[in-house]
Amino acid sequence: MPRIVLIGVGSDVFGKDIISDLLLYPALGGSTFTLMDIDKERLDLFTAYAKKLVQQQKSDLKIESTTDRRAAVDGADYVITSIRSGGWPIHNKNREITMKRGLEIQSDAMGVGGVFSGLRHIPDILDICHDMEEVCPNAWLLNYSNPMAMICWAINDYSKIKNVGLCPNPTGGSQRFGRMAGVPAEDVWYTVGGLNHQSWFLEILYKGQDLYPLLRQKVKEKEVSDAQETIPGSQSAVEIEMFKTFGYFDTGGSHLTISLPYFRRNPELLEKYKLGDQSREYVIPLIEKQTEALRQEIKSGKKFDLGEHRYSVIAVSAINAIETNKQIRIFGNVKNTGLIPNLLEGCVVEVPCMVDKGGVHPAYVGNLPPQLAALNRLNINVQELAVQGIVEKDKNKVLQSILLDPLTFSMLSIDEIKEMVDDLFKIEIKKFVKGYK
Repeated sequence: MPRIVLIGVGSDVFGKDIISDLLLYPALGGSTFTLMDIDKERLDLFTAYAKKLVQQQKSDLKIESTTDRRAAVDGADYVITSIRSGGWPIHNKNREITMKRGLEIQSDAMGVGGVFSGLRHIPDILDICHDMEEVCPNAWLLNYSNPMAMICWAINDYSKIKNVGLCPNPTGGSQRFGRMAGVPAEDVWYTVGGLNHQSWFLEILYKGQDLYPLLRQKVKEKEVSDAQETIPGSQSAVEIEMFKTFGYFDTGGSHLTISLPYFRRNPELLEKYKLGDQSREYVIPLIEKQTEALRQEIKSGKKFDLGEHRYSVIAVSAINAIETNKQIRIFGNVKNTGLIPNLLEGCVVEVPCMVDKGGVHPAYVGNLPPQLAALNRLNINVQELAVQGIVEKDKNKVLQSILLDPLTFSMLSIDEIKEMVDDLFKIEIKKFVKGYK
């Protein structure tokens, strides 16, 4: 039976839900599941939860836990990463600095926040990969951490470990577009291609027929700012604007407002696209509240419900497919080896992948429509320089990557961006900026 390792079990989303999802797959029942986190208190809590769940379900899943990363991956068959290097406080400090320059929001996936999140995550994940090269060289690494594309790019170029990046954004399209078109979701099929948080629904079919003409008709007369209220299944005004302007629906949602320059440059745009304050200051108190609630539920002897979780089940279902040879289709982030020819060879693309006993098999997508490829290239420019700068510890390349970020250069001068980057480096955790030149 396989040895499955979760690094970053302290995440309330992934730590808690992956444990639950594993118990939904009988073929994985006799596996060894090793939980690892550097936060001993949270590790102990989620270990107690895992053991409680295993006992409740009368499962033979074996639970282990450790704060020792190398020991955790020793002999592993699968390593799932869901880490947040540096924690939430540094993310919030990053945002304070960017807010002073009028950059309303910085995510950990794209833009300035994505680059500095990469600065913290890429060294840690490469360390995990180097451990794996020595103690489990044939294992699969399944990554959930952001910035997804930059992390996977670094793994591909600077390690030998098999890997795939997993993101829930492309999932749920059948329900979303079925509702929008007014047709049964079970008869809707779709495929995507592009970049993580900026991939495109290239085909949407209803019973084998192109659904895009009907979807275009449904949104043709609607006001962008009223999208969520008047278009069933619509996720945001940004989504409808991108569809009307560039001709395709996207998987990025609010992430597009960070990676593109069209939505956040002034209060009028924020109002038009309903982009109010999206700060993350609430996250730390929420985590504390969830942690205490889980602690009390374990003490009370509560019976926990099992359920399939949109985020975490992708990794578990992929592991199950490899172990059982029951083929499934996922959307994964993989190296572009000609899969999308009009995007940079070697970058990381989000494409359909078949998973079976042989592993993860990315599908050829072909050229994207030129307008979509052009939008993707704007972000690839940032990713390429950021990865090089972070691995080489070259502050100038990190700066140059941010100078190429579309939202940032649409709002700030070169001098203002240089000053902002200097400020971000000054507040960064010393561990991550040591050795930068």
